[in-house]
Amino acid sequence: MENPTDKIKIQEFIETLSNNTLSTPITKKRIFLDKLFFGTRIYFLLRYIYITYIMSKLAKADKYHHEEFVLHGFYCYNLLEDVGAKFNIEGLDNLRKVKDEPVVFISNHMSTLETMVFPILILPFKKAIFVVKKSLLNVVLFGHCIKATHPIALGRVNPREDLKTVMDDGIEALKNGTSVIIFQQGNRNPFFDPEKFSSIGVKLAQKAGVRILPIALKTDFWGNGKWLKDFGPLNRKEKVCISFGEPITVVGNGKDTNPKIIAFIQSKLLEWGHTHN
Repeated sequence: MENPTDKIKIQEFIETLSNNTLSTPITKKRIFLDKLFFGTRIYFLLRYIYITYIMSKLAKADKYHHEEFVLHGFYCYNLLEDVGAKFNIEGLDNLRKVKDEPVVFISNHMSTLETMVFPILILPFKKAIFVVKKSLLNVVLFGHCIKATHPIALGRVNPREDLKTVMDDGIEALKNGTSVIIFQQGNRNPFFDPEKFSSIGVKLAQKAGVRILPIALKTDFWGNGKWLKDFGPLNRKEKVCISFGEPITVVGNGKDTNPKIIAFIQSKLLEWGHTHN
């Protein structure tokens, strides 16, 4: 990060993470440039593509590291607030409880939004990498950025091979003090289906002997596109809700752990008024 202003703004933002909750100020309004496009997502997409382009250039030049990963998340968080997103984040105290130990973050997965803002929420506390689809590494512009973070990439063709990759690469990362972020739901879906919520993250935590930090989220503000998932509609009436749960210690074979995570996610979605309707 060469821009001193960015460093100051990020430091100010990180200071707001010292509380247990973080919410978009009620005084925060959509910026005028966004309003000029009459409620469409044109301004959002243009600025998002520009951010991705700038960060991609850094990645291709081997200048995209931990600080740039945080900066990328910060840019996206600001962009979302500028186009009307109202964040309601809670459980930051639980992040602090595990700041000195590697953990497996396990979350549901609604949209691109969580992928873009997790870095500014999690990385100030600890190093972390994502478990991603291998195909994301080939996405124009964004692929360079995700490659630079050295994620655990899965083919999503052979489940047994994917499990081995997560176990081998995940345990290696955790041993080196890097946490792992896993969307056990797999594909992005605005609705949570417990039947499709795998236990691969639980197995990793159990095998590596680390704790789990569950995350419940409602990020349907940024919808999934019909043809290109990353470029879906903006549902400006929907709040962005993210809750970091209490750390969970995997006991025994861990078979009772996944139901606890599912119950946490379902309870938060119910609290936030999110239903299949």
